[in-house]
Amino acid sequence: MKVIIPAAGLGQRLLPLTKSLPKEMLPLLDKPAAQYIVEEGIRSGIEDFIVVVNKHKKLLEDHFDASSEDYLATIEASGNSAALEVINKIVKRAHFAYLRQPEPRGLGHAVALAARFISEHYFGVMLPDDIIISPQPCIGTLAKIAQQEKGNVIAIQEVPDDLVSRYGIVSFKKQLTPNLFQVKDLIEKPSKSDAPSNFAIVGRYVLSSSLFEHYKSHQNTEGEIQLTDIIKSMVQAGERLFAYRVQGTVLDAGTPLGYLKSVINLALKSHTYGKDIREYIELLTQETPLTKEFVIPEDKIKRNITKNV
Repeated sequence: MKVIIPAAGLGQRLLPLTKSLPKEMLPLLDKPAAQYIVEEGIRSGIEDFIVVVNKHKKLLEDHFDASSEDYLATIEASGNSAALEVINKIVKRAHFAYLRQPEPRGLGHAVALAARFISEHYFGVMLPDDIIISPQPCIGTLAKIAQQEKGNVIAIQEVPDDLVSRYGIVSFKKQLTPNLFQVKDLIEKPSKSDAPSNFAIVGRYVLSSSLFEHYKSHQNTEGEIQLTDIIKSMVQAGERLFAYRVQGTVLDAGTPLGYLKSVINLALKSHTYGKDIREYIELLTQETPLTKEFVIPEDKIKRNITKNV
């Protein structure tokens, strides 16, 4: 299965940080956000990634490209070659194709641009804003469900009722297992009173290539074309859609607060940094402000001044 990674967004919610740095390249501990997405795909057996970009995403393309011989020689000479081992394995194993979205027409438009690259019946979509930490890679689980149920599959998670207006929300036709549902309908960013549930769509999809035919009825829509609206058309045409409740932690790195929470969450779970970060947070939350430890007593300042004079 091939996966589409829509990465053409301007990252306006993270300005000015994203003025020159693509949001997909924002560091989450020791690697950029986009690398978590690709690693999840590789863990699922996926090796073909179609990345939809804009003209400002050259750094993203460079990251998943082979390093120059001079650069590798310098890194090896410094003794830090092990730090590049993970990304070098990705570069050797995965295949990337890049498409440019000429104008910001929305997620549905970005996905539809990849139609000519998709020959298989099912393909995946992975949004780089959503980092999913789980024992089993989420996109691989969705692919297995799609094969088993012979239908489209989306990932979902429960959100507080007060936040449903920020997400695409699903209503259910029936529940098949504790974590698998058949979907009746999708509603993009409903009000709290209109939301049929508090289950929100997460940025992982496995979809039928028939989506590209359904896109044609939306392609003349003014403004942005939402992926949710195209999927909704597929359901209305009789295609089955399933929703899998994510087992694990979903991190939203697409907003300033979400990005900060993502860094803290990953740091606390890190084998390398977890202990130190936990101790540092405990220190910060003590009653005595951390800055007091670094305040020089006034009498000592006076002694030093007298001595220096």
